[in-house]
Amino acid sequence: MRKPTFALLFALVGSLFLGGTAQAAPAAYPVENATVLTHNALYASGRLAGTNCPEPAVRAGDVASVRNYLTPLLKCLDTAWSAQFAKAGIGFVKPRVKFITTPQRVCGEKWGKDVQALYCDETRQITVMLDKSVVDHPEDLFLMDVIAHEYGHHVQNMAGMSHALDRLPNRGKAEYLEQTRRHELQAECLAGVFIGSIWTSLDRTGQDWKTLLRDDLESGDETTDVRDHGKGRNIAEWLDRGFKAVSPSGCNTWSAGSATVA
Repeated sequence: MRKPTFALLFALVGSLFLGGTAQAAPAAYPVENATVLTHNALYASGRLAGTNCPEPAVRAGDVASVRNYLTPLLKCLDTAWSAQFAKAGIGFVKPRVKFITTPQRVCGEKWGKDVQALYCDETRQITVMLDKSVVDHPEDLFLMDVIAHEYGHHVQNMAGMSHALDRLPNRGKAEYLEQTRRHELQAECLAGVFIGSIWTSLDRTGQDWKTLLRDDLESGDETTDVRDHGKGRNIAEWLDRGFKAVSPSGCNTWSAGSATVA
């Protein structure tokens, strides 16, 4: 998901597209032969329990204040998703979280331009860049979406979906990118699920939600040369779908038609 003045890039996971090496037969779309992705136990775990997660006061321009604002949110994410995995009968370990103010290498890769947050499957760590774009506008609901999306990648990792994606064959770059979009749009939907579960405890209005959806509409692949996160309308649609469902059952991007993950 990208926004010109508040850009971010999520950790790209998944198998490399084919290039001269023999591979298994490609999956049909929508994906039908990877049950961990299409029929994961998490989908049948029901609605997330409502979590009381009021937002603390935060001072724009103050790194320590922004970090203190995000820490309770991360605890709420831990509480909500730990309980959900227990309902699904799936083991769960909380992610590590690291805040940085200058670029660092994550997952062995150089921190990219305009990257706001990254999740590394191998270390189970969320890394958040507290740079000027975040610190000057901490009250933006988009920041909550950023954190919840990265946590969504951890949810995918704990549910076995990330590993299943890595093993999913493809017929080339186009199919590889569609698989990646399914993964990213699912993380965005899971962010919506969490935000929906805590919404009544937030001092937010319906207009705040509409503003976040508008931000998503303006942050799609249309703004870049890489088609790895989805068109703005699809990013907003999956976020809103999760918000309304308040359940992982609304986030099965792997059984969705290709047009909804374009």
